[in-house]
Amino acid sequence: MAKIKIGIIGCGTIANSAHIPSYMANPDVEIKYFCDILPEKAKAAVEKYGCGIAIEDYHDIIADPEVEAVSVCTPNKMHSIISVDCLRGGKHVLCEKPAARTYADALEMQKAQHETGKVLNIGVVNRFNSAVNKLRELIQRGDFGEIYHVYVSFRAQRSIPGLGGAFTTNAISGGGVLIDWGVHYLDIVMYCTGDPQPKTVSAKAFSKLGVDMPNYVYEGMWAEDTKDLNGTYDVDDFVTGFVRTEGPTITFNGAWAQNIGIGEAYIDFIGTKAGARLIYGGDFTVYSTCCGSLCEFKPKFKSKAMFQEEIDAFVRCIQTGEKLPSHIDQAIITSKMMQAMYDSSAAGKEIAL
Repeated sequence: MAKIKIGIIGCGTIANSAHIPSYMANPDVEIKYFCDILPEKAKAAVEKYGCGIAIEDYHDIIADPEVEAVSVCTPNKMHSIISVDCLRGGKHVLCEKPAARTYADALEMQKAQHETGKVLNIGVVNRFNSAVNKLRELIQRGDFGEIYHVYVSFRAQRSIPGLGGAFTTNAISGGGVLIDWGVHYLDIVMYCTGDPQPKTVSAKAFSKLGVDMPNYVYEGMWAEDTKDLNGTYDVDDFVTGFVRTEGPTITFNGAWAQNIGIGEAYIDFIGTKAGARLIYGGDFTVYSTCCGSLCEFKPKFKSKAMFQEEIDAFVRCIQTGEKLPSHIDQAIITSKMMQAMYDSSAAGKEIAL
C-alpha cells in the first residue's frame, strides 16, 4: 500500500511537539511538505526531520495531487480559512483546536466538510486520552448513575502564553484562557457525557492581570519566543460561568493568571451512584458507597500516547472512512458553547441557545 502523503501547515510549537513526531512514527505516512509563512521555520523542520520540502504558501500543497491530507497547526484566525480551502481542494484535514476563532467560522468549516465529504477532524486530543476514555466507558455503562452536574477548574497563578503576541491578540486567537485551555476541559465534559446540546449559558470573562504587560511577573511562559511587550493584550485571563445542557449542568472557573498561588487542573463528574475527579493529563479517582460504607478507588490501566493515538486514528479514518469522535460534527458543540460564553460576558446576561 502506498504511503499517504501529508502536508504540515504551520511549523510552530504544536507541530513540532505533537503532529510531526506522530506522523514520523506512523509507517503509513510520508510528510511531503512543511509550510510556514516564516520560511526559516519550514526549512528548520526539513533539516530536523530529514524529509519533505519547505514552502511558504499552503496553496502549493492544495495544488499537489499527491498530497491526500494536511495538519493545520497555525494561529486560530487561519484555521477556518486554510481548512475550508484544503477541503475544497480535495484534502482531508486535521485542524488543531479550537476549530476556529468564532462559532460562525466553525460552521463554515462544517459546511465545507459536509459538501466535500472529506475528513475534517479537530485537535481535541483528549478524546484519544486513555484515562478520559476509561472514565467515559464507566459513565456510559451506567456505573455513575445519572451525571447531573460537572465542575471544571483550569487555573494557574501566572501562565499567560506568548504575552503580547498571537495568543493574547483577540483578532488572531479569538480569546484567551477560555478558548486556549477551556476548549480542552469543556470538550472532555462533552465527550464523557455524550455530547449533550447546550441550552443556556451565563459567563463572565475578565482581562485583568496581563493588561500591564511591562509589569507582568511570571516564572515561565509557554511560547515565550512569540512574546512582544509592545504588542496586544485584549483577551480573557480569567473566566467563570454556568451552563445548562440537555444532560448535566456545568460550572467552571479558568485562569491563565490569578493572584492565588495554587493551580487547579481537574474535572469533577457528580452522579447519583458515584462521582469522579479527573486530573487533567493524569488519572482519576472514583467515589461511591459499598456495603454501607464510603469508598473510593483509582483504576489502573495501560496508557497510550494521546497525540500518537490521534494521528494514527486520523490516518486510519482516511483509509477506512471511519467517523472519529473528533469529527467537526462533535467538536463544533464546544465551539457553540464557548461563543455563547463570550457573548454572555459581553452582553452581561444569560444566552439561550
